[in-house]
Amino acid sequence: MSFKSSDSDYTPTWQRLTSNNSTICRLTFKIPEDMGPPVYMYYRLTNFYQNHRRYVKSLDVDQLKGKPLDNNTIGSSSCDPLRLDPSGKAYYPCGLIANSLFNDTINSPEWLNGDGDSAEPYVMSNKNIAWDSDKQLIKKTQYTPDQVVPPPNWRERYPNGYADGIPNLNEDEEFMVWMRTAALPTFSKLSRRNDTVKMSAGIYRLDIVDRFPVTEYSGTKSILLSTRTVVGGQNPFMGIAYVVVGGICVLLGALFTLAHLIRPRKLGDHTYLTWNSEQESTAVATGRDDRFGSHAP
Repeated sequence: MSFKSSDSDYTPTWQRLTSNNSTICRLTFKIPEDMGPPVYMYYRLTNFYQNHRRYVKSLDVDQLKGKPLDNNTIGSSSCDPLRLDPSGKAYYPCGLIANSLFNDTINSPEWLNGDGDSAEPYVMSNKNIAWDSDKQLIKKTQYTPDQVVPPPNWRERYPNGYADGIPNLNEDEEFMVWMRTAALPTFSKLSRRNDTVKMSAGIYRLDIVDRFPVTEYSGTKSILLSTRTVVGGQNPFMGIAYVVVGGICVLLGALFTLAHLIRPRKLGDHTYLTWNSEQESTAVATGRDDRFGSHAP
């Protein structure tokens, strides 16, 4: 996180805790100035290639639209290699994108009072974080629980399969956000938001249930807090891109100017036209030669 001003006397800390066989990462950080509203919380991943060709196409749009596709249809779909389980049942949702869903549980930050013993939650919601187009695409499934099984990486969340009911992905906006693949290996995805209450300056504590592995692919994960102004949120990528493209244009302009000064060329000079600079040739005559006059008796 970055701010206009910072407190050099305070250093953010983190702890690794254990609760109910789960690993919890506890972050403690300071916000030197009020933020928002609105306030947005993102998770950022590095070295995760959602833009890989095989990964991007590993989903079935009709299945996401709620259609109860039979096993033969899923077996020949683009969800490879996660189409059917060993028993022949279809995965729902199928494909690599859904199976790799970011599954860390991010709780709302808590503002710590001066005594450090009590905390006041700053409530953030996971509603209205997905695009409207994604909400219109992903519908409630028409499968029955006995027809499908969870993807392999969803087994912890659904240890008994879908015996207790199939999740309604039409209401799972975190799933929708994840399914919209990123173009670059380092990306941020919206996880929580608060549109009505400012985040007051002070020290905060944030607990995250750590489930999503990053060491396997030499990546990292982090949390970002941001707000928005009348010109939008912070996006340094576009600024950097504009500066780079502008610099290239300036360099090319300087090179063309130098070339013009060294070897100038008159604009509209007819001597450069092809028919004014033709060389004598032994080739066949062109359409501009006087064919009939040259062979007149």
